[in-house]
Amino acid sequence: MDELKGKVVLVAGASRAAGRAIAVELGRRGATVYATGRTTRAQRSEMNRPETIEETAELVTAAGGEGIAVQVDHLDPDRVKALVERIDRDHGRLDVLVNDIWGGDVYLKFGTKLWEHDLDGGLRMLRLGIDSHAITSHFALPLLIRRSGGLVIEMTDGTTESNAVYRADAGFFYDLVKVSVQRMALAQSVELAPHGCTAVALTPGWLRSEAMLEAFGVTEDNWRDATAHQPHFVISESPAFVGRAAAALATDPEVARWNGQSLSSGQLARVYDFDDVDGSRPDAWRYIAEVERQGKPADATGYR
Repeated sequence: MDELKGKVVLVAGASRAAGRAIAVELGRRGATVYATGRTTRAQRSEMNRPETIEETAELVTAAGGEGIAVQVDHLDPDRVKALVERIDRDHGRLDVLVNDIWGGDVYLKFGTKLWEHDLDGGLRMLRLGIDSHAITSHFALPLLIRRSGGLVIEMTDGTTESNAVYRADAGFFYDLVKVSVQRMALAQSVELAPHGCTAVALTPGWLRSEAMLEAFGVTEDNWRDATAHQPHFVISESPAFVGRAAAALATDPEVARWNGQSLSSGQLARVYDFDDVDGSRPDAWRYIAEVERQGKPADATGYR
């Protein structure tokens, strides 16, 4: 699987979860992948998680690509500028940019109204989830547009339809971040189109990230045990599923057909014919709309 051999990818925010899986799946197709983030073996970010960018880079290389770990705080323009200059110096090209920077979960207060939420924490979420993406694209896009066919994937949470409804459970700041990222994908799609490049937003469904599995006290091997406490977890998906969605986009010669759209892993699985690691195809956002939000009992029949 060497469709991306010779291609250079920047996965900004690749320490764990979707970012890590995307980096690995792009590496599996032969890409050189710069895996960036704040957490290294020597230093953790405010997320205080054990996963590191070095681990991600090693997984990329083991999968068949070339993984390059670079510690970058994507809120620091000088560090991002230096990163892009390094990519330009070493390769002279950038074919895919994945903006997966986040790290705001530590500030998320479920069920808290705007006026009740810690303001510093809320504003930090905006910085982490919006400013970081804008800073990274600002410096990376001039390199990306040197060649037609470049792709930007803005990672978000939720489809256009699901995010049309205010996410009161997650609150004002989280809702604003995720909707803004979708808008950023649309804006970049318009600006990139004259250069023959494409921008999309991409969302996983209910992601079995490292932190999510830990919160439920399960592993990827026995994740179904968590449905005893949260029945709708039956629709969850592994990070590899959205990683395969990103890889499908990156290897599609007609990817421009998606320009400006907000896509989901479940939607793209039907188009590109790929499965999750267990052989299923969870369609989480359709399930959430048709089952969970309708108050129906948890039953993933017909949705995976």
